Amino acid sequence: MSRTDSARGGSLSIAAPRWHDLPEIITRHLPSTELLRRSVPILIATFLALATIGVAFQIVGSKGASLGSAREQLALLADLTSLHLKDKDLSASTSWQAALGSSLPKGATKHGRIALLADAEGAIQARAPLDGEAPTNLLTILGPQQPLTVLGADAGVLRMTLVDGTDAIVTVRNVPGTDAQIAFLQPVAEALAGWKRGAAIEISVLTSAAFLLALLTAGLWYLAPAEACAVDGALTHEIAEALPGCGIWRWNLARGHITWSAPMCKLLGLEPRDSAMPFRVIAQALHPDDDLRGKVDRHLREGESVFDESFRLRHAEGNWIYLRLRGRITRAGADMEPHLTGVAVMADHDLVPGSADANARLRDAVESISEAFVLWDRHNRLVMCNSKYQQFHGLPEAVLRPGTPYEEILASASEPMVRKRVIVAGGQDDDSRTYEAQIEDGRWLHINERRTRDGGYVSVGTDITVLKESQHRLAENEHQLRQSISELRLSRRELEQQKQQLVDLAEKYALEKNRAEAANRAKSEFLANISHELRTPLNAVIGFSEVMQQALFGSLGHPKYQEYARDIHESGAYLLEVINDILDMSKIEAGRMSLNITSVDIADIVDDSMKVVSKAAGDRKITLSRHGPARLMLEADRRALKQIFLNLLSNAVKFTRDKGNVNVHLSRAKDMAKIAIKDTGIGIPDTDIAKLGRPFEQVENQFSKSHQGSGLGLAISRALVELHGGSLQIKSREGEGTTVICMLPIKAIAHDEIQLAASA
Repeated sequence: MSRTDSARGGSLSIAAPRWHDLPEIITRHLPSTELLRRSVPILIATFLALATIGVAFQIVGSKGASLGSAREQLALLADLTSLHLKDKDLSASTSWQAALGSSLPKGATKHGRIALLADAEGAIQARAPLDGEAPTNLLTILGPQQPLTVLGADAGVLRMTLVDGTDAIVTVRNVPGTDAQIAFLQPVAEALAGWKRGAAIEISVLTSAAFLLALLTAGLWYLAPAEACAVDGALTHEIAEALPGCGIWRWNLARGHITWSAPMCKLLGLEPRDSAMPFRVIAQALHPDDDLRGKVDRHLREGESVFDESFRLRHAEGNWIYLRLRGRITRAGADMEPHLTGVAVMADHDLVPGSADANARLRDAVESISEAFVLWDRHNRLVMCNSKYQQFHGLPEAVLRPGTPYEEILASASEPMVRKRVIVAGGQDDDSRTYEAQIEDGRWLHINERRTRDGGYVSVGTDITVLKESQHRLAENEHQLRQSISELRLSRRELEQQKQQLVDLAEKYALEKNRAEAANRAKSEFLANISHELRTPLNAVIGFSEVMQQALFGSLGHPKYQEYARDIHESGAYLLEVINDILDMSKIEAGRMSLNITSVDIADIVDDSMKVVSKAAGDRKITLSRHGPARLMLEADRRALKQIFLNLLSNAVKFTRDKGNVNVHLSRAKDMAKIAIKDTGIGIPDTDIAKLGRPFEQVENQFSKSHQGSGLGLAISRALVELHGGSLQIKSREGEGTTVICMLPIKAIAHDEIQLAASA
């Protein structure tokens, strides 16, 4: 093993402290006193500035608080005094001053406050305190343009300039129960007197603290340099003695003077020297390929404070020593000259540029990366590249020698056809360029070119085809999503338009419905009124025709008169029946029909109804029959049920052919009574069944034309059944007959009276 190797092995055996931590220790301790000396004035100035700002804010804030407190006190005194004065007798002029004196709260006239009591014309009748010239009128003090004497308490407490020029806060209150006014005034100077005293104290304390800190700063500035120099020298000597295998550098970069420790001189086989030496002595021992001064200048130019570089120095015996200098660049002294303070140790020669093993490892690392890589020196000559770069440009192996000019490589390269070039935002400056290129085969490359520290250029190309395809799919999905959103917005607008149309239609429907209901009510009321008006003369017609028919007062003479009287009586009775039906229907539609619910035997009601229509049935030889139980009790209105069955049986007899049958079946199904009236009449077409049950609706046929009727009987029957909570159903087959099924609840609902809604 050579001497150099032995020395290198010995240097690597140092365990603690680690050599690369020593520059941090040295640079942290050597300039610490100087840094402290320069930092103290800045810190003290910052503290004083912040303290001054804080005191200023405190003074301004306390001024506003003091003025606000004075306003509140003035308003409170005015309110209390006005309340006390309302119980005082102000009828005599001599009593005003006494009333004011007894109404003022304790301490009301302190701190320059003045109370003035004026009458309705503003003339001042009393004041407190009594010293000074007595004013005569409020307006001569406050001025005519102020709102206080007009608004009173509503104007609050105002800061204003009085007629004599005094800046004051003023408030006025009306005395309840009188025309008098009480005014309180306080000059602003008096209101802020306490604040001024506090501000003066705070400013005095701040000034004293600033003076003391200035004295402390002056002492540190003038006394610390000598002590700092002594400490630096002692610390440097102690570190040098404690680390004999490491050389300490102290390099004044502005003057070019370098100071080495004794161990540093021993590493190079030189005699230790106490004085500084110029850089040219170091330059003579420096390897020709190592530009130590250039590396230092680059650190200064780029503002880098940490220095960590390897280089070679010639040993006194002629061989090269591999050194690694690690330190920190600082600025010290009054002139702020840059100094490099660091530790030099013997380094592995593989870490030094130019080492064959280091270059081999570097080439292996560059070859193993997945990107195309090429490095050019500052003279545009090839330093190294990997096989990916060679394949991308189709370069022959012969031109890929280190040192080959760029022009020669460019002439031998087969440049790929670039279809598109995209400059990456933010990737352009004087020392770098970043862009993306799509070549002819569809692949995308991300190319990054940057300037190296020694002026060369490095270029890295990455295949980003997969990323671009993902971005393209993402863009397509985003486009589709935007289209979907646009369609949804369009659909939403259409839905909103349809919604508005529906709202308009609903409003129109409600309006028309209200109109229809109003017209229906008007019709019902008209029919009820006209029916009532017709019944009175009609009763007279029926009565007199009956008298004439029966010849109660003697014979009429000619037999035709008897026939005319009978026709008049029959027509009047029919007309009265129609009017009664109209009146009942109008009551139902108007909701004025009420039921008298009692326990009734529906079988008995059906029998009575059958007796009423039996004469008409007997005249046409129509058989009436009833089937079912002899008694069937339920809760209902007897009169309404009889009207229902009379209408239904009358219709059955009316539309049944001669010698036909009308059968009534009674039964009970759960909680309902079922009454089915079946006839063998003419029947009803399916298309006309829906019309039945509507007011004034009749099915037109040859049978209905020969029978009179208003068309209200079935409608009234249906309405009365529903009024009981039941239902009425019609089943019919044309030419065979009709069956009307009436379902009624056995037990009525809870309340006694049920009114049919007008909409029914």
